[in-house]
Order: sequence, then C-alpha cells, then structure tokens
Amino acid sequence: MGCAPSIHVSQSGVIYCRDSDESNSPHQTTSVSQGPAAPLPGLFVQTDAADAIPPSRASGPPSAARVRRARAELGSGSSADSAAPAATTSRGRRRHCCSSAEAETQTSYTSVKVSSAEVRIGPMRLTQDPIQVLLIFAKEDSQSDGFWWACDRAGYRCNIARTPESALECFLDKHHEIIVIDHRQTQNFDAEAVCRSIRATNPSEHTVILAVVSRISDDHEEASVLPLLHAGFNRRFMENSSIIACYNELIQIEHGEVRSQFKLRACNSVFTALDHCHEAIEITSDDHVIQIHKIHRDSGDNSQTEPHSFRYKNRRKESIDVKSISSRGSDAPSLQNRRYPSMARIHSMTIEAPITKVINIINAAQENSPVTVAEALDRVLEILRTTELYSPQLGTKDEDPHTSDLVGGLMTDGLRRLSGNEYVFTKNVHQSHSHLAMPITINDVPPCISQLLDNEESWDFNIFELEAVTHKRPLVYLGLKVFSRFGVCEFLNCSETTLRAWFQVIEANYHSSNAYHNSTHAADVLHATAFFLGKERVKGSLDQLDEVAALIAATVHDVDHPGRTNSFLCNAGSELAVLYNDTAVLESHHTALAFQLTVKDTKCNIFKNIDRNHYRTLRQAIIDMVLATEMTKHFEHVNKFVNSINKPMAAEIEGSDYECNPAGKNFPENQILIKRMMIKCADVANPCRPLDLCIEWAGRISEEYFAQTDEEKRQGLPVVMPVFDRNTCSIPKSQISFIDYFITDMFDAWDAFAHLPALMQHLADNYKHWKTLDDLKCKSLRLPSDS
Repeated sequence: MGCAPSIHVSQSGVIYCRDSDESNSPHQTTSVSQGPAAPLPGLFVQTDAADAIPPSRASGPPSAARVRRARAELGSGSSADSAAPAATTSRGRRRHCCSSAEAETQTSYTSVKVSSAEVRIGPMRLTQDPIQVLLIFAKEDSQSDGFWWACDRAGYRCNIARTPESALECFLDKHHEIIVIDHRQTQNFDAEAVCRSIRATNPSEHTVILAVVSRISDDHEEASVLPLLHAGFNRRFMENSSIIACYNELIQIEHGEVRSQFKLRACNSVFTALDHCHEAIEITSDDHVIQIHKIHRDSGDNSQTEPHSFRYKNRRKESIDVKSISSRGSDAPSLQNRRYPSMARIHSMTIEAPITKVINIINAAQENSPVTVAEALDRVLEILRTTELYSPQLGTKDEDPHTSDLVGGLMTDGLRRLSGNEYVFTKNVHQSHSHLAMPITINDVPPCISQLLDNEESWDFNIFELEAVTHKRPLVYLGLKVFSRFGVCEFLNCSETTLRAWFQVIEANYHSSNAYHNSTHAADVLHATAFFLGKERVKGSLDQLDEVAALIAATVHDVDHPGRTNSFLCNAGSELAVLYNDTAVLESHHTALAFQLTVKDTKCNIFKNIDRNHYRTLRQAIIDMVLATEMTKHFEHVNKFVNSINKPMAAEIEGSDYECNPAGKNFPENQILIKRMMIKCADVANPCRPLDLCIEWAGRISEEYFAQTDEEKRQGLPVVMPVFDRNTCSIPKSQISFIDYFITDMFDAWDAFAHLPALMQHLADNYKHWKTLDDLKCKSLRLPSDS
C-alpha cells in the first residue's frame, strides 16, 4: 500500500482511486468522487462490453491467400508461429454483430494479447483500454483487410460496417477512437456524408476520422484536402493495402491525436467530478502548493471558496492530493438546485485584477440572494464583462445621421480594408530643418506679432490673426512666448536657440495644406492648454514636470496629421495603419514622430540636458496625453474623471474649504486623469471659443471632412461619414450633434473642476447660434442678416 494511488476514469465519468499493489478487480476499487450520470464519450476503463457481443451469422474467415499474405507481412517465421494464421482465422477475424444491424456489422478480437495501457498526466495515472477502430467499407477488399490485420497486430478492437446506418449505430454504441472510411468508391455510399453524420453526434468530438482515397496517377494533379477537412475528416490515407503501411498509420494516430484526446477527456472528467463532489477538495502541485481549494456549500453556509498558495506539510508525492475535510451530510442540496456551480472557482487566480475581485464578490453575494436579486446581479456581471465599460449606448440619438456618422467616424478605427487602393502621403514628413531660416528671437519679434501676443493669456485670443501675420507659422511665435512664461527652458536646461530650432522642426512637419489639422490648430490647442494651466485648481494639482509635459504634448499632438481620420487610414490600408495595427494610428504616429524629430539632431534636442529618469517620466507623460486625444477612449476618460475627481471633490466641498485642501487631486493617478482631461478639452475647445472663432473652426473641420468623403468616393473606399457630403451637409446640424454628444458633458465636468464661466457662456451662445440656423433650415455658417 506504499505506492501512490492511480486515478481511473470510467466511461460514465466516475473517478476511481486504486493502490498499485491491490488487485485490479473492480470489486476492490473505491469511488472517491462520482460525476454526472451522462456518459463522457470514448473514455473507457476495464470495459468488457465487447465480450458480451453475440456471434454473427454473417461471413466466414478470409481467403487462404490473404491469410498467407498477412502472415508474411506480420513476420511469422518460427514453427511455433506457424499455426498463428489459422488461429487468427478463427479468433482474429471472428465476426460478431455490434448492433441490431447484424448482417451489416462485424467485430474482431485481437490475436495479440494487450492489456490496458497506463497513461500519466503529471502525477495522475490513467488506465486506457485498447483502442477501438471502426472500418466503414461497403465491400471487403485488400484495403479493408490491410487495416483489419493492422488492427490485429496493434492490439486494437476492430469493427467493420458495410452501410452508413450500421456504421452510425455501431459508433454510437462503441464510441470508437479511430474511424476509417472508404472514400474511393462513390457508388456505394457518400463517404463525406457519412463523416458529417458521425460528426453531428456528441461522441465524435474526440474521434479521429481517416479517409482512404484512391492513389493519384502521375498525369493527375494532387487534389486539395480542404473538402475532406470541411466534411469532418482529420487525416487522408492514400490507398495502400500493405499491412505495414496501415499499421504505421494507425500507430501514428494513436500516439498523436488519440493520446492527446484521451488526456483532454480525462481532465474534463476530473473537473466534472470535482464540480459535482459533495466533499471539500484540495488539489496541489508536485511541491504541495495548493492549486484549487473547493468547498461545497449548503444553502445556509456562508463559507467562501478561496484559492490558496501556501504549502502543506506531509503530502504524499506523485499523486493528486485530495483531502476530505468534512462531509456536509446526506441532506446536501441536489446538483440541480445549486444555482451557481463551483466550476468558475476552479479557474480563480491567486493574483487577481481589481475587476476580478469585484466579480468574485458579486458571485459570492449571489449565492444567498433571492432570485430577483441574483438575476439583477447577473445583469451587472454581463455589463462588467464587456470591453466598453465607459462607452454609452446610443438611444434616440442614433436616429440622427449626423450623430451616428460622428460617432462612427471619430470613435472607431475603421472597417477592414475593402479596396485595393492605398492612401499614400504626398508630403515628405521628415523634412530637414537645415534648409529653413532660423526664426528671430522672442525679443526681436515684429511689433505686429508682439502686439497680438500681448493678449495671449486671454481666452478670447484670436489665433487666426496670428496665423495671418506670421504667414501660417503661428506655432513658433506663440510657442516661444508660452514656453517662456512657464519657464520651460529653465526646467529642461536648454537654450532658447535649441527651443526655437525645435519649434521650427515641429511646425515644419504640420501640413499647411490641411484645412483644419495644421500648425494653427496646434497653436490653438497650446493656447488653451496654457490657459487651463493658469487656473488655480489645475495649478494646485500639477507640478512643473506635468506643466512642461502638457505644453509639449499640446505642441506635438497632431504633428504630420494627413487631414484624414483613423478610419480612413485603416480602410485605405495605409502604411501607418499597418504599422500600428489599426489601433490609435495617428496618435501613435504623432508621438513617435515628435520624439524622432527631437532626438535625431542635437541642435533641436530639447531633452539633451535632462537626466535619464526625468526624461523617461516626461516622455511617458507626453505620450499618455497625446494618446488621450484618440476619440475611441473619450467616454472612458470623461467618466473616470467624473468618478475620481468631480464626485469626491463635491463631497469634500460640503465639509471643508476645498480651495485650501486639494485632497486626492495630487495623487499620481488623479494627476494623470487631470492632464488627460485638460488636453482633451483643449483639443476640441472650438465650440467654447468666441462665436467668430467657433464659426471659422466649424467651417475648417467641415471642409476637411468634405475632402475625405470626396477622396473615399474617388478611391472606392467605404464612406466613413456620409453626411459630410459637401453638396448636402448641414454644418449647423453637425455642430449641434458634436456638442450634444461629445462637448457638453465633458466641459461640464471640466468646468466643475477648473471653474471656467467664460467658456461655458460661449458654449451656450454658440449652441443657440447653431440651433437658430438649424431651425431656419439654413446650411450655411452664419445667419443671413450677419452676412
């Protein structure tokens, strides 16, 4: 009794534990866990079903010639073996009925005495009975005889079926591991139809089906195996009646697919038995670390099932450690009455993510809850398991095509590529800055530009006037002024000359030909970011590194933008979409290119004098903010900000002076949320600008979308936003939809934190303007009286 016990899994799913030195008699086998009543197909232990098959009245032994050929191939050479063929004639090819179709199915018993094989899966030892093979041949020939004698040599139990009906009935009775179907002749039966009918049954999941096909002549091309695979076959065997060839094929299948399937079924049986066990069970690894700790709970038991990772002493090695802690008694609830099975707990991890802990808590709460509460919690679990936790579901708004197109165009990465066309950049995005004239210093700015920049701290600053006087180079001039105000050169320990060169390179890689996504837009976002950084609560929540990162991120956030959306690039199969796997394509490109342009030349490398740790922290903050401008994560960022910043702030404001007590705003996680929200609002602040600026931005973004729609139609690509057709689009409607769906909630949340009354007043006035135009069915940007 000192040896480790072996695990035996019966065809009905019962798990047996037997000490190695005990008799193999079924009477000395003890059941430690019983599984479901339904059979687990094809998993056999000590089965004697074949011995009970009555003799057939069908055919007799094979011909003498075939017996001689079989003896020669099997290598019978000694005098002692000379009687083997005769014995095989009466034993190996003794025909027995396998089903009620007596004359159509025959059974063999092997002439080779083979005992059940022992298969090890880690510390488990499983007993596998001899393989069962079903041959489906309409007529007996040398090929069917080849497989028959091969089964005899391998020690397999073999059945032959002559018709599809008898084959299916025999398979459902025996659950063969291997099926060989004659695919050579079509006049007798349809081999692929037979295969499909078998595959339609549950037991066939773990069966290997072999198709015997005719040999291909030299003047014919090799046929594809796809039709066979689609029909349900696993392998193809080229016609060869050699017993050795058939034997080799069967042996390879046994040691490949059959052995793997057996192990899978064994594991399924173990888990099924554990799931339905009424005892407490622990399963440990080889070094006795508990992997699964399952406790069956009665309806009134509040104990929990917990995974453990500690070591137990004095465990017996080379076996699964099963510890019966205590029985719950015979009055335990039936399996059918247990609302939530324990199978989910078997897969619980020792290291859990927060969402996993939440789901486990809900699962535990369901156990003792009324049905109505349990059903409601089921719905909660369904929601928590979705990937889009923060994306709202369109209600009545989805009836508005403008809203639907905006959501589809801005919040997805596009459809799969439907055209052979590719979008190719027409601009060399890696221009050398050596050909550009150096900008003048901040102290030598022309008076007309200097006068405009005196007002840059005001929200009403007119970026389009700066664009005009700088000849579409507003970013360099505004950037130098803003960066000087925030002491960026001092923080980075770089000279103003290096900073000027950097601004020049970045602005040169914005496309001035774009109606909207050009350096004027970058300058506008930089201006808004600087304005927000000046607000008291924002300033009190961030440190200087955050401020510098935000200003740099705003400057580079759309560098080399092609004037097309992510969806367009994905549909067109652009190089960028391929490079970034159709995920945040442009945002990833903006950050990558910005750092490439910065570090490739020391003349413009503003990071060259800061230490490695500061650089890594700064770089990560810049990347995170630029990626936050990608609209597919819009609602996730807004909702996290509301729940982590707005709501706690509102709760604290009631009981303390919140201006002097910023509380959790300075936590690193909250600082990240604030920076993301800040650049997101700066990026789409157009509806909150004074009306004239708002109207100009609306016209520019509409023109860029019109140009994209024109190109999509020209190239035969999917039209991402059909309402942006220059001949039919209502710009007021598109602005109303954009404000309703994206802007209002986000700026309400940002205003609650940063206190921005002037912006919110502009937003209300601009929304009223667009509504008036829409009510008048006017598709232009201004009221007729204004023009």
